[in-house]
Amino acid sequence: MRIPIRLLVGLSLAPLGCAPGAPGSPASTTVVPAEPGERHLANIRQLTFGGNNAEAYFSRDGRKVIFQRQELVDAGCDQQYVMNADGSGVRRVSNGLGRTTCGFFYANDQRLLYSSTFQHAPECPPVPDRSHGYVWPLGNLEIYTSRLDGSDLRQLTSDGSYNAESTVSPDGKRIIFTSTRDGDIELYTMNVDGSDVRRITHRVGYDGGAWFSPDGTQIVWRAGYPKTAADTADYLNLLHNRMVRPARVEVWVADADGGNPRQVTNLGGANFAPVFTPDGRKILFSSNFEKPRSGEFDLFLINVDGTGLEKITTHPDFDSFPMFSYDGKRLIWASNRNQKEAGETNLFIADWVE
Repeated sequence: MRIPIRLLVGLSLAPLGCAPGAPGSPASTTVVPAEPGERHLANIRQLTFGGNNAEAYFSRDGRKVIFQRQELVDAGCDQQYVMNADGSGVRRVSNGLGRTTCGFFYANDQRLLYSSTFQHAPECPPVPDRSHGYVWPLGNLEIYTSRLDGSDLRQLTSDGSYNAESTVSPDGKRIIFTSTRDGDIELYTMNVDGSDVRRITHRVGYDGGAWFSPDGTQIVWRAGYPKTAADTADYLNLLHNRMVRPARVEVWVADADGGNPRQVTNLGGANFAPVFTPDGRKILFSSNFEKPRSGEFDLFLINVDGTGLEKITTHPDFDSFPMFSYDGKRLIWASNRNQKEAGETNLFIADWVE
């Protein structure tokens, strides 16, 4: 999951779409003014234009970005694309079948990582059963790796469960990911060739979206643990039907092997997409805790010990999926700001100001 955007913002998370003017073309890249109070963001540039674009993550050298894109706001299936960090040179790297998500670069910038449903079903998966309310699907996703041009595709998981939300350790040796292979939604690590799979969380509830700290000794992730017997029964019933309700998730950190877990936020609402700052001292994440029943998400910064909460974005809509460049000079994220069509989500990059 990195999650279909529409599900997060209450839209029909359909594919990221392409309005007139292809996303990321240099001629259409636009400077967008910061909102009042966005003091950390300078020289904001819009990189995509139309449809739904999200989960954009830098290569190690900061020159390229991988992201998922759905061609239309409310129709189609996400695919993986790579582009230059200035928005130019957009090209699809997934095969166009099924739904793909959770793209990431290997540490050497020579290979890509992403999840896809295509082997189990080449068509777009059905939307989840809305009779259960606001839920995310846990489809048959497997993790794959390819070269930067999409060639030499290799499958890393093959158990037929939900395998997604994967990122790579700073030393390039391990992948951390989320899977339902053991009957719950847990975190696992494996070698970058798919071998030596180890489960590192063991608590009933949703564990997902994990990232390593810059030095590789810690992880940060989002977790939603049932608090009552009724909550547990609801969670397990949804899980049996391959769904999860993400309305209440908080940010957690732990040692890289899953030991010494600590809760960082206790804000209520949905707190997700957490990433460490390049110095490893703080965590940047997205949250709707100020309006927990809305699709209004903003970016927030917090110390690893849970102190010093600071609001980073103030646009009255959706801001999420942040990532710092590895040198800490730029931030990329997805936002509904500067929309030309209602519901579209685009990618933005800014210079980071301390």
